Amino acid sequence: MRTPIFKLALVPVLLSTLIACSAGQDGNNAVVQEPGNSTEGTGTPAGPARTAEPVKSAGPTREAAGPAVTAEEIGHYENIVISDWMDEDTVVVSKENDKLGKMSLEELADSLPKSLYFYHLDTKEFELIKEQENVFLGDAVLSSDHKHLLYSEFSLGDPVYYVMDLGSKKTFSITGDDIAGAMSARWADDDTVIGPAYSGGAFTANTSGKIAAVEGLSGEGMIVVRQIKDKIYYTSNSGESLQTFDLNTKEKATLKIDRVGSVIPSPGGDQLLVQQYKDSAQALLLTDTDGGNQKIIVEGAELGGISWSPDQRMIAYSMSADGDGTASTALYVYDLESGKSVKVADGTGNLTTSWSPSGKQLAYTEWSGDESSSSVVQLQD
Repeated sequence: MRTPIFKLALVPVLLSTLIACSAGQDGNNAVVQEPGNSTEGTGTPAGPARTAEPVKSAGPTREAAGPAVTAEEIGHYENIVISDWMDEDTVVVSKENDKLGKMSLEELADSLPKSLYFYHLDTKEFELIKEQENVFLGDAVLSSDHKHLLYSEFSLGDPVYYVMDLGSKKTFSITGDDIAGAMSARWADDDTVIGPAYSGGAFTANTSGKIAAVEGLSGEGMIVVRQIKDKIYYTSNSGESLQTFDLNTKEKATLKIDRVGSVIPSPGGDQLLVQQYKDSAQALLLTDTDGGNQKIIVEGAELGGISWSPDQRMIAYSMSADGDGTASTALYVYDLESGKSVKVADGTGNLTTSWSPSGKQLAYTEWSGDESSSSVVQLQD
């Protein structure tokens, strides 16, 4: 249901690394926070609704079941990263906090810390969730019951992931001797976070603070780790094929899906979106959880920003048709009912996307290389 300006040479290198790591997992709600200098964002309504031109998919499609989807931009927010939705009028954001003063590290002395807030789209008011001196807080994603928040903290080096109880505001870090730390982290269900561990293998962390390595997967250098019900889907350094591990039987299996870059489970847990790397392009593959009924949604030089709408009808993705950097990236929505894609935004850079609970609003955050901004579009049939 993935940002201010840098004035130092080493910081863009850090950002590139972090963005690449995030993209290696998936584009859904995986926003990397980039430190820098900016002001608080404000929402600016856009013009009238625009209907995008349909994009031909690479796989078979059904005939259109109704009118094409249209998109109207209803808000643009500079220097704010939208990473998730609490409700139709409230988003989770990361932005600079000028009340805390500049960062103490010499390398980041021109930067302000970034804090987490709820931003109320209707009143344009910020509600503080978490602030901390000398760190950038980001990657904030709610559990599906909206009782806990998964987020990251970093300054220089690798991010550390935390889980917060939104009622008590108590937090714990996903670290420990057994796992050494979380390379990345995603919600598996309301109470469990999962991801690859720095010690090798995968970890789980429940909302009560219990952290453990997954027995049967220790020692493997993992890249993608996602869980659907009682199965873990993963890729490792030993190969790019998608593999599964049954938590009940401890059996492993290899699916007939190679060169996997990211895996995005559907909200219903019955399908997968798989980002595949080809020789000179990338493909977005739709498949059942057992690897059957494979269908290519779209192919392009670069894909990203991939996410499902909550009702599992629409898929957001960004695509660049030219891999040499000369073509701009655009944001699209693929309608599973009609089998067609429509463009909903032009000229976007590296981006992440997140859907409102109703699926009628889509937020996207783009990182241009110098700064970030977020927009919200309204979708209609």
